[in-house]
Amino acid sequence: MGLRMELKNKRVLVVGLGRSGVAAAFFLQEHGARVTVSDSKTQAQLQGEIPALLDRGISVETGRHGERTFRDQDLIVVSPGIPADQPQLQQARLRGIPVIGEVELAFRFLKGRVVAITGSNGKTTTTTLTGEIFARSGKKTLVGGNIGTPVISLAGQSSPDSLVVLEISSFQLETVEQFRPWVAAILNITPDHLDRHRTLQVYVDAKARVFENQQAGDFALLNADDPTCVGLKPRLKAAAYWFSRKQAVENGAFVKNGEIIFRAAGVETPVMPVSDIQLKGAHNLENVLAAVCMGMIAGCAPEQVRAAVAAFRGVEHRLELAGTLRGVSFYNDSKATNVDATIKALESFPGNIHLILGGKDKGSDYTVLNPLLRERTKGAYLIGAAAEKIGSQIQGATRMVYSGTLEHAVHQAFEAAAPGDVVLLAPACASFDQFDSYEHRGRTFKELVAALAARQGEPATAGGGA
Repeated sequence: MGLRMELKNKRVLVVGLGRSGVAAAFFLQEHGARVTVSDSKTQAQLQGEIPALLDRGISVETGRHGERTFRDQDLIVVSPGIPADQPQLQQARLRGIPVIGEVELAFRFLKGRVVAITGSNGKTTTTTLTGEIFARSGKKTLVGGNIGTPVISLAGQSSPDSLVVLEISSFQLETVEQFRPWVAAILNITPDHLDRHRTLQVYVDAKARVFENQQAGDFALLNADDPTCVGLKPRLKAAAYWFSRKQAVENGAFVKNGEIIFRAAGVETPVMPVSDIQLKGAHNLENVLAAVCMGMIAGCAPEQVRAAVAAFRGVEHRLELAGTLRGVSFYNDSKATNVDATIKALESFPGNIHLILGGKDKGSDYTVLNPLLRERTKGAYLIGAAAEKIGSQIQGATRMVYSGTLEHAVHQAFEAAAPGDVVLLAPACASFDQFDSYEHRGRTFKELVAALAARQGEPATAGGGA
């Protein structure tokens, strides 16, 4: 792993009190650091986190990021939600104070080998499935990162024989220094988070940092069907592996005659039939190919890989069947927080879709949805802060309803739907205008479907994720 840091008696500032920020503060305090946390949210907004921090002797600054707070530190650990170019952080760097993220801090203390998965879409599904493949193959497996479990909380559980499978975001990659995964994968790159990264090239460069410290003996996995991924090949120092649903690859996983094949050093190994995959959509075939490839690289037996994939029903909030009511199916794809994810969701159904769109805009172009809206939807129900922008960009492509809230959208979509139709929550936006997270938005959607079923006097028959 990375060069371990000495933390005893060091003054360390943690910026941002999200899940990873709190976990980092506790870890640092347990390792003897004198910890301060700073968050621009008010004391009232942070009342759930503050008591536990104060109980451990951690100083808490709320409502602002004080200049002096940033100046009097030996190390600053920044949460992913805080832009790395924030002025206080720039000033700290000029003073020679190291500024790293929670992932970089964790890497210095993790034992075992890291498998890091990033991309615009499919990260959570692929990370979860890769962990399932490793675990079924008898490997000591830890799963965390952007998927929900802070990486730093895995450090104490890890051992030299661990495989640590991490979902990594572009925000987390902004602040890495020594982070070096044994296997690093980029699943795809499409425009996302342009409100933060400003240009697509800056976003691409952030994603590519997952490969930055790899060496010979490591593995870099890329999507051979994604032109932006293919363009990253000259940056690789690790062995290049590929996955593709459209073509054979020199090293990696691909589809041939309905079978997933893994190829390495000229040897082709049949792994499983595509028909064994339970997940909907071509994008999920790509996710499975990536996970299969990582399983085979890690030495898992093909029959164990096949068994894990065949048993996998998907993850919550990813094309998850929330229920079927009077012949109308409700799908929760709250994790579709960008336009490309919404395109993939729409492509998973042949038509008759009532699409719920909107939330907090991330600088996206919604006009690219129009061909699929014309082809496959019966209407779009617009919610949240981005509703006006989305409405102006999809005007004429489908029937539009300005629903405002998710609750109104669910009721209006159900009223308009006929048996056999699909009500699809695939918002193409962040959730932070009306919800705490995409998980909160997805759970609310499922609760609304259940309440609707109760009012109709019949249970909504639910299924697993797809």
